[in-house]
Formats: sequence, C-alpha cells, structure tokens
Amino acid sequence: MSTKDFIEKDYYKVLGVPKDATEAEIKKAYRKLARENHPDANKGNAKAEERFKEISEANDILGDPKKRKEYDEARALFGNGGFRPGPGGAGGSFNFDLGDLFGGGAQGGGGSGGFGGGIGDVFGGLFNRGSSGTTRVQPRRGQDIDTEVSLSFTEAIEGATVPLRMSSQSPCKACSGTGDANGNPRVCPTCVGTGQVARGSGGGFSLTDPCPDCKGRGLIAENPCEVCKGSGRAKSSRTMQVRIPAGVSDGQRIRLRGKGAPGERGGPAGDLYVTVHVDAHPVFGRKGDNLTVTVPVTFTEAALGGEVKVPTLGGPPVTLKLPPGTPNGRTMRARGKGAVRKDGTRGDLLVTVEVSVPADLTGKARDALEAYREATAGEDPRAELFQAAKGA
Repeated sequence: MSTKDFIEKDYYKVLGVPKDATEAEIKKAYRKLARENHPDANKGNAKAEERFKEISEANDILGDPKKRKEYDEARALFGNGGFRPGPGGAGGSFNFDLGDLFGGGAQGGGGSGGFGGGIGDVFGGLFNRGSSGTTRVQPRRGQDIDTEVSLSFTEAIEGATVPLRMSSQSPCKACSGTGDANGNPRVCPTCVGTGQVARGSGGGFSLTDPCPDCKGRGLIAENPCEVCKGSGRAKSSRTMQVRIPAGVSDGQRIRLRGKGAPGERGGPAGDLYVTVHVDAHPVFGRKGDNLTVTVPVTFTEAALGGEVKVPTLGGPPVTLKLPPGTPNGRTMRARGKGAVRKDGTRGDLLVTVEVSVPADLTGKARDALEAYREATAGEDPRAELFQAAKGA
C-alpha cells in the first residue's frame, strides 16, 4: 500500500464507526462485518472477498492504538483524507512528489511546509521505517513448543513439579543468531526487513505471509554460517522444572507463557504447551472435581444400618453412616475430599455402596438366612414390576 492510499482511505467509514469510537466499538463493528463478508461464507463472491480485505485493513489500523494515532495525525495534516490544492500553481493545483515529503524531508533546505523529517516519523511505525528512510529489522518471537507429561493419579490431584527435557530452536551460538559467518547479514530486499510479504492484490495489513526468501527472518546471510546454514537458529536441548497445578485432568493442555523457544533480536520467547496424561488409580476414579470410590458393605449393614470406614486419597479414612435399608448402588457424599478446584477449594468424594453377597455360608449363617426367608415368605419384591409391565 502506498502512503498516499493510506492517507486517503477513510477507515472509520469502512467500519461504519465515528472518529471518536472506542476500542470496544471498533472491535464490535469489525467482527460483525468480518462475519458477513468472510470468504468462507461468500464462496465465489469476489466483491465480498475484496470487502473483507478492506475491513481487515481498517481493523489493523484502527484496532492498534499506536497505528490509529499515527493515522489520525497524518489525516489531520492533510485535511482528513485527500491532498487538498495549495494556493499556488495554475488553476489552483499543486503538484509535488510524495517521495520528497515522506523520504526524509524537503529538498533544497526545508521547503515551505517546514516539515523537515517529521512526516517520516509519523509513518515510521506503520511502514517499519525511520525518518531517514532506513529499514528497521523487527524483533522475532520465539516458537511455541508442545510437549507431553505423564502423571500418577495422585500427582494430578495434588499437583507436582516434574522435569521436562525439551528440544527447540534457539539462536545459533556460532554466529550469535545472525545466520552469517561474519556476523553481518544484509536486510532481505524482498520484504525489506519485515519478514512478511503481502498476499493478494488488496495489500491489507492482516493478509500477509512469511517472506519466502528470508523465511520470515528479515535478514539474508551473504556468508551462511556452517552450523545453522544461514538460518540463525540451532537445535538445543534443555531440562526445565515445570510445576503442574493441582487438579489437572487427563488430556488437559497447559500453557506456560514465555517458556518456549527464545526469540530473535530481542523478541519475546514463545510459549510452552504441556499435554497431561494421567494414569488410572486402582481404587479411585474421577468425575469433574469429584473423586469416586465404590465401597462393599455386608447385607446386614445395608439392611440394619451402621457405620463404615471409607478410604480417601492421601488422607485418613472417613466414617459414613449407613441408614437402615440402604439399597445397593446408593451414592453418598464425603464433602471436601475430592480434587482441587481452580479457586483452591476441593470437590467431594462420591461413595457408591455395593452390597457384597458371600459366596460360602457357614452353618449358623445359613440357618439364620433360612429363618429370614421363612419370615419374609409373603413378600414379593417383584410384584410392582410385573404390575407395571402388565399396565404398560
């Protein structure tokens, strides 16, 4: 995009917002228009595609406070869009070279406008150029790293610090990350140091791809380093102690900001993403923030009631009171004995009762059950079942 095009375009009009619109209003307008004109929703519609590029371009400028300030200042200098005729010249026209204005000051000692090098400073942040017209090679963020870790069930519930050995790309030590054996790479002429090239004829700021010539670095090595082959990056391994928070679940992906690969030229480090795998426990299970356990009880405990001890994960057992006539499969709750929540509180332990039927009976036990069967001979626990089936 040329500087003239940049000044003449009314991005506020493109997004349909007033010039004093807040950041929230700009974001809301952009999202609405982007959804309506997105290429995926308008397949084969060239007009919608062009409109989408224009909307993205406007959001790139107005959605960035620094770019928006520079844009507003530039348009204020030239009457809010368009280069207005000056007082001189035939027919009231005024011809000038944009390169004289934006290339680093007027020729021949300053010119009548008295702009000096100030105009170049206004657009420096937008075009990655200083007032002298020289290109600044931008810092480059480090890559994100994905890794995996396996935890025991208890470690996942209580949290753990684990060592992670990671391999990533970091600045090459042989060439100090420049990619050049002499430490003096040149700025890529294709992307002029930005590391990106515009995609499509619209030239929108958001529609960019990594430069194919410098692979997004913004620099090209005249004498490539033998170690990194001119990339400026070399494979390195490191071991890091990572704290896994309490309460993580199987398959959860944790993001650790700034723990990824180092950046280039002062750029920030990438992020580390850790996918957690949790081993099964022989006794306990998990349902959200609650732990689960199945506890066997005798027939007499279930029928007559009583107190039963229940194990907890990593703590002393708790005692639960069974009411008389507790049915098989009933679930009770031991509060605060579950997994750790994000706010530091704990879920519950869900205890499911399982009536244990003895495989072998001694003489006395058999006699007692025979007597019980005779005493309850008139009761049919399946009567309601058959009645309901018949009625259906």
